[in-house]
Amino acid sequence: MRFTSLVVELIRARPRLVVWIVVLAQAVLWLLVPLLIYRSPPGDVATVLAFGREYQVGTDLGPPLAFWLADIAFRAAGNHVFGVYLLAQVCAVATFVSLYHLGRAIVGGQQAVLAVLLTMTVMAFSSPGLEFGPLVLARPLWALLLLHSWQLLGQNRRSAWFAWSIDCGLLLLTTPVAIGMILLVAAFALATTRGRRTLASFDPLFALLVVIVLALPYLIWLMRSDVVALPPLPDVAELRARAMRSGVLLGGLVVSMAGIALLVVLNSPWFARKPEEAPVIYRPPIDPLGRQFVYFFAFAPALIGSLLAGLFKLDHVVGGAGVALLLSGLAVIVNAGDLIHLYRQRLLRSAWAAVIAAPAAAAVAATLIVPWTDTAEVRTSMPAASIGHFFADSFERRTNQRLRAVAGDPELARLIAMDPQRPHLLLEGTPRTPWLNAAKFNETGGLIVWRASDTSGMPPPEIAQRFPGLVPEVPRAFEWLVNGRQPLLRIGWAIVRPKGP
Repeated sequence: MRFTSLVVELIRARPRLVVWIVVLAQAVLWLLVPLLIYRSPPGDVATVLAFGREYQVGTDLGPPLAFWLADIAFRAAGNHVFGVYLLAQVCAVATFVSLYHLGRAIVGGQQAVLAVLLTMTVMAFSSPGLEFGPLVLARPLWALLLLHSWQLLGQNRRSAWFAWSIDCGLLLLTTPVAIGMILLVAAFALATTRGRRTLASFDPLFALLVVIVLALPYLIWLMRSDVVALPPLPDVAELRARAMRSGVLLGGLVVSMAGIALLVVLNSPWFARKPEEAPVIYRPPIDPLGRQFVYFFAFAPALIGSLLAGLFKLDHVVGGAGVALLLSGLAVIVNAGDLIHLYRQRLLRSAWAAVIAAPAAAAVAATLIVPWTDTAEVRTSMPAASIGHFFADSFERRTNQRLRAVAGDPELARLIAMDPQRPHLLLEGTPRTPWLNAAKFNETGGLIVWRASDTSGMPPPEIAQRFPGLVPEVPRAFEWLVNGRQPLLRIGWAIVRPKGP
């Protein structure tokens, strides 16, 4: 008797429902993790909030949209970082749902579900789940851009031009590499007969006009600023090292696809007991242009992004791993054939769930176990709320004014800037904070913080040089979420009193 699990039957009968269930389940998982074990935001979330609070049209960090949305979500949640976590998961859900609609248009609904499931294993290891910022916001916008591009090129839907132009405009307001991403789409269109036919009309001109209108404020800021410049090209002697760096980044993307490789191996028919009874996931014949579309956007962003990142010595793949690997799962499904057999249904379910849950389990282990085995700091265990409340309250009691600005150690200052009073952040390195400088800080007053190495609380030489005449207060010690073998977090601080009547 042939056995078919309920999951397989749902994939066949209600593929969209399966997508929503797994995507929302993952979003709930990544909402519970920070609420239960994080006491400070991961990654650069605090920096994103500090820059978003100022509503600048552009900064050293790039276009403004991600920063604005982060601040709006933070305020909407009552000045709680949960709003930013929720926004990050909304982006993840929008990414996978858009990917499903793209896959359904190319390989049908049933196999599109499998493409989403495979891509989720890739994103679990390659792209941050909670660190909302330009890289996270670019993922759903890139997915929507590819979806609407296929509707134009493969389905000849002229009504998609307006949505396509909105996607481009929002991408330009999100990431500095948006122009390159749009040029990739244009290059594919120009390289195909149907693409050139689609571009041979007035619709692209109207779409370009919409894009310019959307991105006009940021474009004006770019023209008035001096940040429009590529990083310096490396010397000939450095090319080999840069090429190796590109290879390392590309290898990291390949390693991120280990979940797909595991599932493919587990689904092999070699050791199946009754391979003839395996359920089949069917798809209609694929449009040859659809096959080319998937392969091009599965490989080109990863290869070009790795090459450019190595050439210009960047920390990550240009555009982010979430953009570079977005169509990796769909490319595997396209290559698999019209009929996909599921030989080990229970084992595949268990392996997929383990891959999805592994990053969350690693985050929990790092928070609860690492402090007992190592003295390394766990950044998400810093008591951000207690730190911000203590220093904001201390400044107000001593000066009878609310805390307006904070400077000093960037990591600590960013956490204090998240306090409900939302003081301005002063950074004098990279990135810069154009809304505040040292002269204005000394005039309006503020708080300066640093890591204290002893109970004397003397500031480090670089801070003492930047702010001469500091009178340090008694350092304040804070406990970590799990102290373990770590010493208490001791913070030195000093007040710069406001000048004026």
